[in-house]
Amino acid sequence: MVEFFELSAGERLEALVQAANASGRPPHLLEKDIWVVWSLQHLFSAPYAPHLVFKGGTSLSKAYGIIQRFSEDVDLTYDIRTIAADLIGDADTPLPASRSQEKKWSKEIRSRLVEWIGTEVSPRLQNDVERHGLPTQVRTEGDRVLIDYTPLTSGTGYVPSVVMLEFGARSTGEPWELRSVHCDATPHLSGVELPEASAQVMRAERTFWEKATAIHVFCVQGAFRGGNRFARHWHDITRLDDAGFTDAAMADKTLAKAVANHKSIFFAEKHPNGEPIDYHAAVSGNLRLVPSNSALAKLAADYQHMVDDGLFLDEVESFDTLLRQCQTIQEKANSI
Repeated sequence: MVEFFELSAGERLEALVQAANASGRPPHLLEKDIWVVWSLQHLFSAPYAPHLVFKGGTSLSKAYGIIQRFSEDVDLTYDIRTIAADLIGDADTPLPASRSQEKKWSKEIRSRLVEWIGTEVSPRLQNDVERHGLPTQVRTEGDRVLIDYTPLTSGTGYVPSVVMLEFGARSTGEPWELRSVHCDATPHLSGVELPEASAQVMRAERTFWEKATAIHVFCVQGAFRGGNRFARHWHDITRLDDAGFTDAAMADKTLAKAVANHKSIFFAEKHPNGEPIDYHAAVSGNLRLVPSNSALAKLAADYQHMVDDGLFLDEVESFDTLLRQCQTIQEKANSI
């Protein structure tokens, strides 16, 4: 058994092509997936791993196997109780008591997070890269760590040859559970050892409410603050629904309220007319998952980009079918 990164560049490319032919998945996505899992293996082997939680769409794909789409970036939460114990004090929940206190907390937490990344995360990654002679560079941009690897293959350009580790530290990441993470190419390569990880992963029920409330904001505002790649959220909640997690999430009123409490404080948003968006109303009968007008066109275009670059690993439904399922989920959530 030989480790993937001990192979020559030509041998690694040959392995990727072999796995692509066997799986039907584009080699450039299999390659990036290996770097994603390598990153998780590194992070959850580090001394700070007990305070770290892997979350978001990539966790649904890599840890739960719920979604069959390529997930390119890694979202992580560093426990607020670790980074800001002095701010929380004896409070029952790690939430600031007012908007002014939230601004103070957020500013201080971000400063500490950037310092922690610069002194703990980035240097350890860089040492690992240098020790194993890996074809990549590590750089930081505030609360993000970017792992730029030298690609052996390429796609349309929609998926860049960089793994982004995006850190946050304003929640506990709970509830979470321990899950195994493997490379998509692993079942298709014999004699080659690929990275694997055991990670603390945010439970899928909370991920549903995190994504559903983010979609709700998009539907209200007609824009998405997190960049241009946002259609994945709609796809992900349909797969969460198929797997039964939406029913479990909707039945857990305490969890829904916890997400609403957290977002109301740390992710306050406004309607176009300036009124605050009510997250508590969204999780208790007024959820919007289907946008309208120009926002609908933006969503359709981004969805098509995902299709064109092969991010969906299986046959995928049409955009209209996707929206119909989202409408059904919306009606179910609001009726409960």
